[in-house]
Amino acid sequence: MARSPFAPSFWRSPLRGPWLTSVLGVVLLGGITLLFVTGLLSYAAYNPDLSPVNDKTPDKGLLGFYLFSWPTDPHWLYRLNQGVHVTLGITLIPVLLAKLWSVVPKLFTLPPARSLAHALERLSLLLLVGGALFEFVTGVLNVQLDYVFPGSFYPLHFYGAWVFFSAFVAHAVLKMPLAWRNLRQLREEKTELVSPDPARPTVSRRGALWFVGSGSLLLFVTTAGQSFDGVLRRTALLAPHGGAEPGSGPGGFQINKTAAYAGIDPGETSEEAWRLVVVGRAGRTVRLGRAELLRLPLHSSALPIACVEGWSTSDQWWRGVRLRDLAALVGYEDDPPDVFVESLQRHGAFRRAALRANQVADPRSLLALSVNGEDLTPDHGHPARIIVPAAPGVLNTKWVAWLTFGDL
Repeated sequence: MARSPFAPSFWRSPLRGPWLTSVLGVVLLGGITLLFVTGLLSYAAYNPDLSPVNDKTPDKGLLGFYLFSWPTDPHWLYRLNQGVHVTLGITLIPVLLAKLWSVVPKLFTLPPARSLAHALERLSLLLLVGGALFEFVTGVLNVQLDYVFPGSFYPLHFYGAWVFFSAFVAHAVLKMPLAWRNLRQLREEKTELVSPDPARPTVSRRGALWFVGSGSLLLFVTTAGQSFDGVLRRTALLAPHGGAEPGSGPGGFQINKTAAYAGIDPGETSEEAWRLVVVGRAGRTVRLGRAELLRLPLHSSALPIACVEGWSTSDQWWRGVRLRDLAALVGYEDDPPDVFVESLQRHGAFRRAALRANQVADPRSLLALSVNGEDLTPDHGHPARIIVPAAPGVLNTKWVAWLTFGDL
C-alpha cells in the first residue's frame, strides 16, 4: 500500500469517480450561484453608496457596480433574502465537503503543471478550494456570533466572495461540459479520480449521495426555523436565535443586543432626561420629548425584524411617528430627503446609520414608540427606535437620539 498521498494508489476509495464528482458539482453550481446573488443583494440592502457610515467596504471600487437604492416593497424582502442566504449556505456544507473529498487526489497530482493551461486550472482549483473554505467558515462563524477571525466580517466576506466566485465561474466553465458528459454516459471514464487499486466497497455511490443529502436535510431542519416564530423556531437547534422566545408578552421577540450590552444608561432614557434632536433644512432644529412625540399624529405598521445572521421575526405591530412627518417639522414638507440616525449607544458597529429618501418617504417608516400595544422595552430600543420596511435589522436603529435630515 502506498504511503504517500502523491501516489495514485494511496487513494483507494471505490466511491471516487467522475460521476459522483459531477453530481455534487451540478448541485453546487446552482446552490453557490444563488448564495452569491443573495449575498450581493444583502450587501446592497445596507445602502453602502449612501453614506460612509453604512459602507463597510470603502475600497470596493468596481465591485460595487451593481448597487442601487434598496426598495421598501415587499416589506419582507430582506427577511426572505437573508433567510435563504444563511439557510442555503449551511445546508450546502455537507455537499461542499463531499465535493472536496471527491477531488482531493487532484490536489496531489504530479507533476504540478503539465502545461500552461493545466497550471491555470490548478491555480483556479486552489483559489476555489481556499475561497470555499474561507467563505463558509467565516459565514458560519458570523451566524454563530463568534467573531474570532481578524478584522471585520463585512470586508472579509465581501472580498472573499468575489475571489471565490470568480474561481468558481472559471472552474465551472472549464468543467461543466465534462460533468454533463459524465452524467449522461453509462460507463465511467478512467481518470485520476478513479483509484488504480480500489478497496472493497461498503456503500454504493447512490448510498453516499443519500448520506450527504440526509446531512444537508438535518442542517436545514435545525437551522431554517430561526426565520420563523412559534413552534418552528424551536427546531433551530444549531442557530443562536433558535429555541424558545427570549420572553413573553408584547416585547417577547428576538433581539441581538440588549440595552446593557450597548451601554445604555437608564438615566439617559428617562422621561425627564431624554430628548430627540431633529435637524433639517438650513440647520433648523427641533427637540422633542416622548410626551411631545406622543401628541404628534401616530401611525401603525406591521413589520418584521430581519438580521444579517439569518434570523427574523414575523410582523410586529409598531406604532409611532412617521419619519416623513418628522422631516416636515424641520422644513421638508414636500419631498423628504435622506436621514442620518444616531443612537445613544456609544460603541459597536451601526450605532449610526443612514437611510435613503425612499425609505424616509414610505408611510410605514416610523420612529417607533411602542410595539404590540405596549411601550418599547429597554432592549427593544426605549424610548424610541427606527423601523423601516425591508431594511436589515441593524439599520432599524435603537435608542435614537438624533435625526439629521438632508442629502447624504
